[in-house]
Amino acid sequence: MALNAITNIFRVAELRARIVYTLVLLAVYRLGIFISTPGVDRVALNAVMEARLKDGGLLGLFNMFSGGALNQASIFALGIMPYVSASIIMQLLAVVVPSLERLQKEGAAGRQKINQYTRYGSIVLSVVQGIGISRYLYSFGRSSLDDGVALDKVVVPDSVNTIWFSFLTVITLTAGTAFIMWLGERITENGIGNGISLIIFSGIVVGIPPAGQSLWQSVEAENLTVGAVVALMFLMVVIIGAVVFVERGMRRIPVQYAKRVSGRQMFAGQATYFPLKVNASGVIPPIFAGALLSFPATVATWVPGMAGVQRALQSNQWVYSGLFVALIIFFAYFYTSLTFRADDVADNIKKQGGYIPGIRPGRQTADFIERVLNRLTFGGALYLAAICVVPTVLAGVLQVQFYFGGTALLIVVGVALDTVQQIEQHLISRNYEGFAGPRGPRIRGRIRNAATV
Repeated sequence: MALNAITNIFRVAELRARIVYTLVLLAVYRLGIFISTPGVDRVALNAVMEARLKDGGLLGLFNMFSGGALNQASIFALGIMPYVSASIIMQLLAVVVPSLERLQKEGAAGRQKINQYTRYGSIVLSVVQGIGISRYLYSFGRSSLDDGVALDKVVVPDSVNTIWFSFLTVITLTAGTAFIMWLGERITENGIGNGISLIIFSGIVVGIPPAGQSLWQSVEAENLTVGAVVALMFLMVVIIGAVVFVERGMRRIPVQYAKRVSGRQMFAGQATYFPLKVNASGVIPPIFAGALLSFPATVATWVPGMAGVQRALQSNQWVYSGLFVALIIFFAYFYTSLTFRADDVADNIKKQGGYIPGIRPGRQTADFIERVLNRLTFGGALYLAAICVVPTVLAGVLQVQFYFGGTALLIVVGVALDTVQQIEQHLISRNYEGFAGPRGPRIRGRIRNAATV
Protein backbone atom coordinates (compact mmCIF):
# COMPACT_ATOMS: atom_id res chain seq x y z
CA MET A 1 0.00 0.00 0.00
CA ALA A 2 2.76 2.42 0.93
CA LEU A 3 4.54 1.76 -2.39
CA ASN A 4 1.30 2.50 -4.25
CA ALA A 5 0.89 5.75 -2.29
CA ILE A 6 4.46 6.80 -3.11
CA THR A 7 3.75 6.13 -6.79
CA ASN A 8 0.60 8.27 -6.58
CA ILE A 9 2.65 11.20 -5.24
CA PHE A 10 4.39 11.60 -8.59
CA ARG A 11 1.08 11.38 -10.48
CA VAL A 12 -0.20 14.61 -8.92
CA ALA A 13 1.49 17.50 -10.70
CA GLU A 14 0.96 20.05 -7.92
CA LEU A 15 2.16 17.69 -5.19
CA ARG A 16 5.17 16.68 -7.26
CA ALA A 17 6.07 20.34 -7.82
CA ARG A 18 5.73 21.12 -4.11
CA ILE A 19 8.02 18.26 -3.11
CA VAL A 20 10.66 19.23 -5.68
CA TYR A 21 10.44 22.86 -4.55
CA THR A 22 10.94 21.80 -0.93
CA LEU A 23 13.94 19.60 -1.75
CA VAL A 24 15.59 22.36 -3.80
CA LEU A 25 15.31 24.92 -0.99
CA LEU A 26 16.57 22.40 1.56
CA ALA A 27 19.54 21.73 -0.75
CA VAL A 28 20.25 25.48 -0.84
CA TYR A 29 20.25 25.51 2.95
CA ARG A 30 22.65 22.57 3.14
CA LEU A 31 25.01 24.19 0.62
CA GLY A 32 25.15 27.32 2.77
CA ILE A 33 26.38 25.21 5.69
CA PHE A 34 29.77 24.88 3.99
CA ILE A 35 30.30 28.64 3.49
CA SER A 36 32.48 29.86 6.34
CA THR A 37 32.27 33.21 8.08
CA PRO A 38 34.96 35.62 6.74
CA GLY A 39 38.20 35.87 8.71
CA VAL A 40 38.15 32.34 10.22
CA ASP A 41 40.90 29.73 9.85
CA ARG A 42 38.83 26.68 8.89
CA VAL A 43 41.51 24.06 9.74
CA ALA A 44 42.20 25.48 13.20
CA LEU A 45 38.49 25.86 13.85
CA ASN A 46 37.73 22.20 13.08
CA ALA A 47 40.40 21.05 15.55
CA VAL A 48 39.13 23.37 18.28
CA MET A 49 35.46 22.58 17.80
CA GLU A 50 36.09 18.84 17.79
CA ALA A 51 37.65 19.17 21.25
CA ARG A 52 34.95 21.53 22.51
CA LEU A 53 32.03 19.39 21.35
CA LYS A 54 33.34 16.42 23.35
CA ASP A 55 32.80 18.48 26.51
CA GLY A 56 29.09 18.88 25.79
CA GLY A 57 27.41 22.06 26.98
CA LEU A 58 25.13 24.35 25.07
CA LEU A 59 27.61 24.25 22.19
CA GLY A 60 26.63 20.67 21.33
CA LEU A 61 22.92 21.47 21.60
CA PHE A 62 23.12 24.45 19.25
CA ASN A 63 25.40 22.58 16.85
CA MET A 64 22.80 19.81 16.57
CA PHE A 65 20.00 22.25 15.73
CA SER A 66 22.18 24.07 13.20
CA GLY A 67 23.03 20.84 11.38
CA GLY A 68 26.75 21.17 12.09
CA ALA A 69 26.92 24.76 10.86
CA LEU A 70 28.19 26.03 14.20
CA ASN A 71 30.98 23.46 14.11
CA GLN A 72 32.23 25.05 10.88
CA ALA A 73 31.49 28.70 11.74
CA SER A 74 29.21 28.78 8.72
CA ILE A 75 27.17 31.80 7.66
CA PHE A 76 24.24 29.69 8.95
CA ALA A 77 25.97 29.02 12.30
CA LEU A 78 23.03 30.41 14.28
CA GLY A 79 20.64 28.21 12.35
CA ILE A 80 16.94 28.71 12.97
CA MET A 81 17.31 28.71 16.77
CA PRO A 82 16.84 32.52 17.12
CA TYR A 83 13.48 32.19 15.38
CA VAL A 84 12.46 29.20 17.53
CA SER A 85 13.55 31.06 20.68
CA ALA A 86 11.64 34.18 19.62
CA SER A 87 8.53 32.07 18.93
CA ILE A 88 8.69 30.53 22.39
CA ILE A 89 9.21 33.96 23.99
CA MET A 90 6.21 35.37 22.11
CA GLN A 91 4.06 32.46 23.27
CA LEU A 92 5.05 33.07 26.87
CA LEU A 93 4.54 36.84 26.56
CA ALA A 94 1.08 36.31 25.06
CA VAL A 95 0.05 34.80 28.39
CA VAL A 96 1.11 37.80 30.51
CA VAL A 97 0.81 40.75 28.07
CA PRO A 98 -2.87 41.68 27.44
CA SER A 99 -2.20 43.36 24.08
CA LEU A 100 -0.52 40.23 22.67
CA GLU A 101 -3.32 38.10 24.08
CA ARG A 102 -5.85 40.23 22.19
CA LEU A 103 -3.83 39.88 19.00
CA GLN A 104 -3.95 36.09 19.32
CA LYS A 105 -7.75 36.23 19.42
CA GLU A 106 -8.05 38.45 16.31
CA GLY A 107 -7.63 35.58 13.89
CA ALA A 108 -5.37 35.69 10.82
CA ALA A 109 -4.63 39.42 11.11
CA GLY A 110 -3.53 39.04 14.72
CA ARG A 111 -1.36 36.01 13.97
CA GLN A 112 0.27 37.89 11.10
CA LYS A 113 1.13 40.75 13.45
CA ILE A 114 2.56 38.33 16.03
CA ASN A 115 4.63 36.64 13.30
CA GLN A 116 6.01 40.06 12.40
CA TYR A 117 7.02 40.67 16.01
CA THR A 118 8.59 37.21 16.08
CA ARG A 119 10.75 38.08 13.07
CA TYR A 120 11.91 41.29 14.73
CA GLY A 121 12.72 39.35 17.87
CA SER A 122 14.66 36.81 15.81
CA ILE A 123 16.86 39.56 14.37
CA VAL A 124 17.52 40.99 17.84
CA LEU A 125 18.45 37.56 19.21
CA SER A 126 20.64 36.92 16.16
CA VAL A 127 22.58 40.12 16.80
CA VAL A 128 23.09 39.26 20.48
CA GLN A 129 24.13 35.68 19.74
CA GLY A 130 26.30 36.84 16.84
CA ILE A 131 28.26 39.11 19.18
CA GLY A 132 28.76 36.19 21.57
CA ILE A 133 29.95 33.85 18.80
CA SER A 134 32.35 36.44 17.37
CA ARG A 135 33.96 36.95 20.78
CA TYR A 136 33.96 33.19 21.35
CA LEU A 137 35.79 32.52 18.07
CA TYR A 138 38.30 35.29 18.68
CA SER A 139 39.10 33.92 22.17
CA PHE A 140 40.44 30.59 20.91
CA GLY A 141 44.19 30.49 21.41
CA ARG A 142 44.11 33.75 23.38
CA SER A 143 42.07 32.91 26.49
CA SER A 144 43.83 32.08 29.76
CA LEU A 145 41.03 29.60 30.59
CA ASP A 146 41.93 27.19 27.77
CA ASP A 147 42.75 23.71 29.03
CA GLY A 148 45.34 23.03 26.35
CA VAL A 149 43.39 20.37 24.45
CA ALA A 150 43.70 21.56 20.86
CA LEU A 151 42.79 25.02 22.15
CA ASP A 152 46.17 26.65 21.56
CA LYS A 153 45.22 27.12 17.91
CA VAL A 154 44.35 30.64 16.87
CA VAL A 155 41.09 30.52 14.91
CA VAL A 156 41.07 34.22 14.01
CA PRO A 157 44.54 35.35 12.82
CA ASP A 158 46.21 38.34 14.45
CA SER A 159 46.13 40.17 11.12
CA VAL A 160 42.33 40.45 11.38
CA ASN A 161 41.09 43.54 13.18
CA THR A 162 39.00 42.64 16.25
CA ILE A 163 36.29 45.27 15.81
CA TRP A 164 35.99 44.67 12.08
CA PHE A 165 35.80 40.88 12.60
CA SER A 166 33.07 41.23 15.24
CA PHE A 167 31.03 43.60 13.08
CA LEU A 168 31.34 41.44 9.96
CA THR A 169 30.53 38.25 11.88
CA VAL A 170 27.38 39.75 13.44
CA ILE A 171 26.15 41.03 10.07
CA THR A 172 26.91 37.72 8.33
CA LEU A 173 25.27 35.50 10.96
CA THR A 174 22.21 37.74 11.27
CA ALA A 175 21.76 37.79 7.49
CA GLY A 176 22.15 34.00 7.45
CA THR A 177 19.39 33.55 10.04
CA ALA A 178 17.12 35.96 8.14
CA PHE A 179 17.73 33.99 4.94
CA ILE A 180 16.91 30.70 6.68
CA MET A 181 13.66 32.24 7.99
CA TRP A 182 12.82 33.26 4.42
CA LEU A 183 13.55 29.73 3.18
CA GLY A 184 11.31 28.26 5.89
CA GLU A 185 8.42 30.57 5.03
CA ARG A 186 8.74 29.82 1.31
CA ILE A 187 8.67 26.07 2.01
CA THR A 188 5.58 26.46 4.19
CA GLU A 189 3.74 28.50 1.53
CA ASN A 190 4.83 26.83 -1.71
CA GLY A 191 6.30 23.50 -0.60
CA ILE A 192 5.11 20.65 1.56
CA GLY A 193 5.24 20.56 5.35
CA ASN A 194 6.31 23.19 7.87
CA GLY A 195 9.42 24.90 6.52
CA ILE A 196 11.02 25.78 9.86
CA SER A 197 10.53 22.25 11.15
CA LEU A 198 11.91 20.70 7.96
CA ILE A 199 15.05 22.84 8.18
CA ILE A 200 15.69 21.58 11.72
CA PHE A 201 14.79 18.07 10.54
CA SER A 202 17.33 18.17 7.71
CA GLY A 203 20.04 19.41 10.07
CA ILE A 204 19.47 16.46 12.42
CA VAL A 205 19.09 13.78 9.75
CA VAL A 206 22.44 14.59 8.10
CA GLY A 207 24.12 13.44 11.32
CA ILE A 208 22.80 9.87 10.92
CA PRO A 209 25.33 8.67 8.26
CA PRO A 210 28.39 9.81 10.30
CA ALA A 211 26.88 8.15 13.39
CA GLY A 212 26.38 4.93 11.44
CA GLN A 213 29.94 5.12 10.15
CA SER A 214 31.23 5.56 13.70
CA LEU A 215 29.22 2.51 14.78
CA TRP A 216 30.68 0.44 11.94
CA GLN A 217 34.20 1.52 12.85
CA SER A 218 33.57 0.36 16.42
CA VAL A 219 32.57 -3.07 15.07
CA GLU A 220 35.68 -3.25 12.88
CA ALA A 221 37.86 -2.30 15.83
CA GLU A 222 36.15 -5.07 17.84
CA ASN A 223 35.01 -2.54 20.42
CA LEU A 224 31.45 -3.62 19.73
CA THR A 225 30.03 -7.02 18.81
CA VAL A 226 27.63 -7.72 15.97
CA GLY A 227 25.07 -8.95 18.48
CA ALA A 228 25.19 -5.62 20.30
CA VAL A 229 24.60 -3.81 16.99
CA VAL A 230 21.60 -6.02 16.21
CA ALA A 231 20.20 -5.37 19.69
CA LEU A 232 20.76 -1.66 19.20
CA MET A 233 18.93 -1.68 15.86
CA PHE A 234 16.04 -3.59 17.42
CA LEU A 235 15.78 -1.10 20.26
CA MET A 236 15.82 1.76 17.76
CA VAL A 237 12.82 0.29 15.92
CA VAL A 238 10.94 -0.29 19.18
CA ILE A 239 11.63 3.23 20.44
CA ILE A 240 10.59 4.84 17.15
CA GLY A 241 7.35 2.83 17.23
CA ALA A 242 6.72 3.96 20.80
CA VAL A 243 7.34 7.61 19.88
CA VAL A 244 4.94 7.40 16.92
CA PHE A 245 2.29 5.74 19.10
CA VAL A 246 2.48 8.33 21.89
CA GLU A 247 2.80 11.36 19.60
CA ARG A 248 -0.45 10.36 17.91
CA GLY A 249 -2.14 9.55 21.21
CA MET A 250 -4.86 11.80 22.57
CA ARG A 251 -7.73 11.83 25.05
CA ARG A 252 -11.04 12.63 23.39
CA ILE A 253 -13.37 14.48 25.72
CA PRO A 254 -16.98 14.17 24.45
CA VAL A 255 -18.83 17.46 23.90
CA GLN A 256 -22.56 17.68 23.22
CA TYR A 257 -24.04 20.73 21.46
CA ALA A 258 -27.71 21.57 21.92
CA LYS A 259 -30.11 22.66 19.19
CA ARG A 260 -29.61 26.25 18.11
CA VAL A 261 -31.43 28.73 15.87
CA SER A 262 -29.55 30.98 13.48
CA GLY A 263 -31.88 33.33 11.62
CA ARG A 264 -34.66 31.21 10.18
CA GLN A 265 -32.67 28.02 10.28
CA MET A 266 -32.58 25.52 13.10
CA PHE A 267 -29.49 23.36 13.55
CA ALA A 268 -29.86 20.01 15.25
CA GLY A 269 -27.71 19.15 18.22
CA GLN A 270 -24.54 17.22 17.52
CA ALA A 271 -21.99 15.22 19.45
CA THR A 272 -18.29 15.80 18.92
CA TYR A 273 -15.16 15.63 21.01
CA PHE A 274 -12.39 17.91 22.24
CA PRO A 275 -8.90 16.34 21.78
CA LEU A 276 -6.18 16.61 24.42
CA LYS A 277 -2.72 15.46 23.37
CA VAL A 278 -0.80 13.07 25.60
CA ASN A 279 2.34 15.10 24.90
CA ALA A 280 0.86 18.60 24.83
CA SER A 281 4.18 20.36 25.51
CA GLY A 282 5.97 18.87 22.51
CA VAL A 283 9.75 18.93 22.54
CA ILE A 284 10.10 22.09 24.63
CA PRO A 285 10.71 20.40 28.07
CA PRO A 286 13.76 18.37 26.92
CA ILE A 287 15.21 21.46 25.23
CA PHE A 288 14.81 23.60 28.34
CA ALA A 289 16.08 20.85 30.66
CA GLY A 290 19.07 20.06 28.46
CA ALA A 291 19.98 23.73 28.13
CA LEU A 292 19.76 24.26 31.88
CA LEU A 293 21.95 21.23 32.69
CA SER A 294 24.42 22.24 29.97
CA PHE A 295 24.73 25.72 31.40
CA PRO A 296 27.48 24.86 33.96
CA ALA A 297 29.61 23.21 31.27
CA THR A 298 29.27 26.28 29.09
CA VAL A 299 29.87 28.85 31.81
CA ALA A 300 32.89 26.87 33.07
CA THR A 301 34.73 28.08 29.97
CA TRP A 302 34.73 31.64 31.34
CA VAL A 303 34.07 31.11 35.08
CA PRO A 304 36.54 28.67 36.70
CA GLY A 305 34.31 28.26 39.76
CA MET A 306 31.63 26.51 37.68
CA ALA A 307 34.07 23.77 36.69
CA GLY A 308 33.38 22.01 40.01
CA VAL A 309 29.64 21.90 39.30
CA GLN A 310 30.35 20.57 35.84
CA ARG A 311 32.59 17.78 37.16
CA ALA A 312 30.02 16.87 39.83
CA LEU A 313 27.32 16.43 37.18
CA GLN A 314 29.55 14.51 34.78
CA SER A 315 31.07 12.21 37.42
CA ASN A 316 27.73 10.85 38.68
CA GLN A 317 25.47 9.79 35.82
CA TRP A 318 22.62 8.90 38.21
CA VAL A 319 22.55 12.44 39.61
CA TYR A 320 22.62 13.94 36.12
CA SER A 321 19.86 11.65 34.83
CA GLY A 322 17.74 12.24 37.94
CA LEU A 323 17.99 16.02 37.57
CA PHE A 324 17.25 15.69 33.85
CA VAL A 325 14.07 13.70 34.49
CA ALA A 326 12.93 16.09 37.26
CA LEU A 327 13.49 19.15 35.04
CA ILE A 328 11.62 17.56 32.12
CA ILE A 329 8.60 16.87 34.34
CA PHE A 330 8.72 20.40 35.74
CA PHE A 331 8.96 22.11 32.35
CA ALA A 332 6.23 19.85 30.91
CA TYR A 333 3.78 21.13 33.53
CA PHE A 334 5.13 24.67 33.35
CA TYR A 335 4.91 25.03 29.57
CA THR A 336 1.52 23.29 29.33
CA SER A 337 0.04 25.58 32.01
CA LEU A 338 1.26 28.64 30.11
CA THR A 339 0.09 27.63 26.64
CA PHE A 340 -3.19 25.86 27.50
CA ARG A 341 -5.93 27.58 29.47
CA ALA A 342 -8.74 25.36 30.64
CA ASP A 343 -10.86 28.41 31.58
CA ASP A 344 -10.78 29.72 27.99
CA VAL A 345 -11.67 26.32 26.56
CA ALA A 346 -14.60 25.90 28.97
CA ASP A 347 -15.80 29.42 28.20
CA ASN A 348 -15.68 28.81 24.42
CA ILE A 349 -17.61 25.55 24.77
CA LYS A 350 -20.26 27.32 26.87
CA LYS A 351 -20.59 30.23 24.39
CA GLN A 352 -21.18 27.78 21.54
CA GLY A 353 -23.96 26.07 23.47
CA GLY A 354 -21.97 22.95 24.26
CA TYR A 355 -21.37 20.94 27.38
CA ILE A 356 -19.53 17.83 28.52
CA PRO A 357 -22.07 15.10 29.45
CA GLY A 358 -22.32 14.81 33.22
CA ILE A 359 -20.35 18.05 33.82
CA ARG A 360 -21.92 21.45 34.45
CA PRO A 361 -20.82 24.21 32.04
CA GLY A 362 -18.45 26.87 33.33
CA ARG A 363 -16.22 26.37 36.35
CA GLN A 364 -16.84 22.62 36.69
CA THR A 365 -16.01 22.08 33.03
CA ALA A 366 -12.75 23.99 33.43
CA ASP A 367 -11.85 21.96 36.53
CA PHE A 368 -12.62 18.70 34.72
CA ILE A 369 -10.50 19.62 31.69
CA GLU A 370 -7.64 20.77 33.92
CA ARG A 371 -7.77 17.55 35.94
CA VAL A 372 -7.64 15.41 32.79
CA LEU A 373 -4.85 17.56 31.36
CA ASN A 374 -2.75 17.20 34.52
CA ARG A 375 -2.97 13.43 34.32
CA LEU A 376 -2.08 13.42 30.64
CA THR A 377 0.80 15.82 31.25
CA PHE A 378 2.25 13.52 33.91
CA GLY A 379 2.15 10.57 31.53
CA GLY A 380 3.56 12.69 28.70
CA ALA A 381 6.37 13.99 30.93
CA LEU A 382 7.36 10.45 31.94
CA TYR A 383 7.34 9.47 28.27
CA LEU A 384 9.60 12.41 27.36
CA ALA A 385 11.97 11.58 30.21
CA ALA A 386 12.17 7.93 29.19
CA ILE A 387 12.90 8.77 25.54
CA CYS A 388 15.56 11.32 26.49
CA VAL A 389 17.35 9.03 28.97
CA VAL A 390 17.54 6.14 26.47
CA PRO A 391 20.74 7.40 24.72
CA THR A 392 22.60 7.58 28.04
CA VAL A 393 21.46 4.09 29.06
CA LEU A 394 22.43 2.60 25.68
CA ALA A 395 25.83 4.29 25.73
CA GLY A 396 26.50 2.97 29.24
CA VAL A 397 25.27 -0.60 28.71
CA LEU A 398 26.73 -1.14 25.24
CA GLN A 399 29.82 1.03 25.82
CA VAL A 400 29.30 2.85 22.54
CA GLN A 401 29.10 6.56 21.77
CA PHE A 402 26.15 6.41 19.41
CA TYR A 403 23.61 9.16 19.81
CA PHE A 404 20.05 8.00 19.39
CA GLY A 405 16.85 9.25 20.90
CA GLY A 406 16.14 12.27 23.02
CA THR A 407 15.32 15.66 21.56
CA ALA A 408 16.56 14.79 18.08
CA LEU A 409 14.38 11.68 17.84
CA LEU A 410 11.27 13.54 19.01
CA ILE A 411 11.81 16.26 16.42
CA VAL A 412 12.54 13.86 13.56
CA VAL A 413 9.51 11.64 14.24
CA GLY A 414 7.18 14.57 14.85
CA VAL A 415 8.18 16.44 11.69
CA ALA A 416 7.98 13.22 9.66
CA LEU A 417 4.42 12.60 10.91
CA ASP A 418 3.35 16.16 10.05
CA THR A 419 4.86 16.01 6.56
CA VAL A 420 3.40 12.60 5.76
CA GLN A 421 0.01 13.82 6.98
CA GLN A 422 0.10 16.77 4.57
CA ILE A 423 1.12 14.52 1.68
CA GLU A 424 -1.72 12.14 2.52
CA GLN A 425 -4.21 15.01 2.59
CA HIS A 426 -3.14 16.04 -0.92
CA LEU A 427 -3.56 12.45 -2.15
CA ILE A 428 -6.98 11.95 -0.56
CA SER A 429 -8.28 15.30 -1.86
CA ARG A 430 -7.55 14.06 -5.38
CA ASN A 431 -9.22 10.67 -4.87
CA TYR A 432 -5.99 8.78 -4.33
CA GLU A 433 -5.40 6.26 -1.56
CA GLY A 434 -3.47 7.34 1.51
CA PHE A 435 -0.38 5.60 2.90
CA ALA A 436 -2.50 3.11 4.85
CA GLY A 437 -4.69 2.14 1.90
CA PRO A 438 -8.41 2.81 1.22
CA ARG A 439 -9.58 1.20 4.46
CA GLY A 440 -6.61 2.00 6.65
CA PRO A 441 -6.50 4.68 9.34
CA ARG A 442 -5.63 8.24 8.41
CA ILE A 443 -2.22 9.40 9.55
CA ARG A 444 -2.44 12.10 12.21
CA GLY A 445 0.39 14.50 12.79
CA ARG A 446 0.95 16.58 15.88
CA ILE A 447 -1.13 19.63 16.74
CA ARG A 448 0.73 22.34 14.87
CA ASN A 449 2.79 24.68 16.98
CA ALA A 450 5.60 26.79 15.55
CA ALA A 451 7.50 26.86 18.79
CA THR A 452 7.47 23.11 19.21
CA VAL A 453 8.87 22.55 15.80
